[in-house]
Amino acid sequence: MTLGCWITHMLWFEGKKMGFFRSEGVIYKPVDEIDIGPYSDEVYISPNVKAPRMAGFLVKLFVWILESRIIGMIILYFLKKDNLINKLVSWAELEESPVYVPLHPSEDFPEQEVRCVSSNSNPCQRVQDAVECLPSSENISSEINLSFQRWTIMDYSKAYTSGVLTPSMVAERFIKAVEQSSSTNANMSFFISCDANNILEQAAESTIRHKKGETLSVLDGVPIAIKDEIDCAPYPTTGGTTWLHKFRSCRNDACCVEQLRLCGAILVGKTNMHELGAGTSGINPHYGATRNPYNTNRISGGSSSGSAAVVCAGLCPVALGVDGGGSVRMPAALCGVVGFKPTFGRVPHTGVLPLNWTVGMVGVLSGTVEDALITYAAISGQLLLDQPTVLEPIVKLPMLRTDTFIGDVKLAKYGKWFDDCHADIKLCCSSALNKLQKCYGWEIVEVTIPEIETMRLAHYLTIGSECTAALDHLRQKLASAELGWDARVALSIYGAFNGMEYIKAQKIRNRHMHFYNKILSNTDVIVTPTTGVTAYQIKDDASETGELDYINGAALVRYQIAGNFLGLPAVTVPIGYDAAGLPIGLQFIGRPWAEATLLHIAFAVQAVCKSEYRKPEVFYDLFSTI
Repeated sequence: MTLGCWITHMLWFEGKKMGFFRSEGVIYKPVDEIDIGPYSDEVYISPNVKAPRMAGFLVKLFVWILESRIIGMIILYFLKKDNLINKLVSWAELEESPVYVPLHPSEDFPEQEVRCVSSNSNPCQRVQDAVECLPSSENISSEINLSFQRWTIMDYSKAYTSGVLTPSMVAERFIKAVEQSSSTNANMSFFISCDANNILEQAAESTIRHKKGETLSVLDGVPIAIKDEIDCAPYPTTGGTTWLHKFRSCRNDACCVEQLRLCGAILVGKTNMHELGAGTSGINPHYGATRNPYNTNRISGGSSSGSAAVVCAGLCPVALGVDGGGSVRMPAALCGVVGFKPTFGRVPHTGVLPLNWTVGMVGVLSGTVEDALITYAAISGQLLLDQPTVLEPIVKLPMLRTDTFIGDVKLAKYGKWFDDCHADIKLCCSSALNKLQKCYGWEIVEVTIPEIETMRLAHYLTIGSECTAALDHLRQKLASAELGWDARVALSIYGAFNGMEYIKAQKIRNRHMHFYNKILSNTDVIVTPTTGVTAYQIKDDASETGELDYINGAALVRYQIAGNFLGLPAVTVPIGYDAAGLPIGLQFIGRPWAEATLLHIAFAVQAVCKSEYRKPEVFYDLFSTI
């Protein structure tokens, strides 16, 4: 036995003797005995994260401690204990069997005003089906004047068709705008890779198609950005690192990117992201902190930071992201755009970095709900053989109408959870719900959602374990210095989880699938704020090392875990601003495969709130010289 092993053994033995390593775990009642009604005696636990903010030298010191074999083991134990992971997950007793993949059987819930399409049809046909679901131009023209609106996919298509614009003109303006955003003065850090020549080549081909009248779809010539977690040739896929692409080359487009390319979209580059998706701020020590266009001193959120910011800033009407723990919806809300995550398995995951394969899903960030619908139609293809369901679910597209919105909607709301956010967010979200009740007569049903903090911790354990497993063979070949400091902390914590804890987390997943399915059997969606706080400040000490801010991180993901851990579809819609003018989003979590209902609801919310939308501080109008 080596000296280090002997010391570790003795520390463990002495700790057990003194009671340091003992922990009382929760004994969970069977799910059938849990009351989810409004008067339940279930206790709501607000996240009580015990970890100070660190950046700069403190992060480096903390990394050294964590990576020290003996001291690190002890520190990690107490981190898990103090943050209730041991009590609520590791040492918990529960009778449910584990559910490892959140695939839901296909159930044909009745949905209002929908159009059924074949997932086997080509993406151009699905896009055309989505266009035919949009409001008529006559209804749009009669809308009230808006103080601000972003250019949409249909705006691009109509400008190209009329000859007022060409894809090549848009490409040239886009490239100039990206150069401006990347200048020393702006330093927005939107992109990791952006090849001007490739963009111009795609635009030239699209321009020729438009001149010949041979356009592929309304997406032909429309700029769309891709998160650097998704394969998109000819760019490397870095995952926000400086090394991952050296071990995993990108030879082909991801399935979702291929669908967009077949529709003629101009794929304009790979957007910045939090390194390995292992954080919520979007501060990347290698490629810079993606700044929020509403206030450049604030974060854009993570990990799909660049995708949210480019849509917010007007560079693209749409971008793709990957949502493993709110990573599409969180930055969308912080940047004041729409963020839509379909049901787990709805969008093929081929060509996406396998960092968290049972919780991560491709999602859409867009300026409007209509653009989310068009993009969703393009990328929602046939399910892959390695992700089977009992029966392949039908793709339904919502018939969006401005004259008549869907009625008889029941919104499930857990008051204690809903109110556990910053005062400005609570006020704004409550006001939005009042508007929805007044405008549409929707009903709010008070419910109790049990064990929310338990689910957050079980998800964290799951996503961490999966990330560790995915990268284990690569870390053997990698020098620690090639990783960012905050990513090294994340991987050290992830590596502290063991197989028993992972299985306990999957048992908790089973419990919560029961809870949410029961709630959604009597309501249409669950409504929450999207985040617990708005975009917080980027501090100078985080530029080199990133930062550890688990308190704000927990507040940012507070309402988003169910969508990932349970595989449920969810959408966030901008509804207003806090006192500092920072965007606030309202989230809706839906039944499995009921994306049409979610988009119907999101469209209705957008209609109520869009008259108050504000222009960001940083905005590039690619139509400005028309």
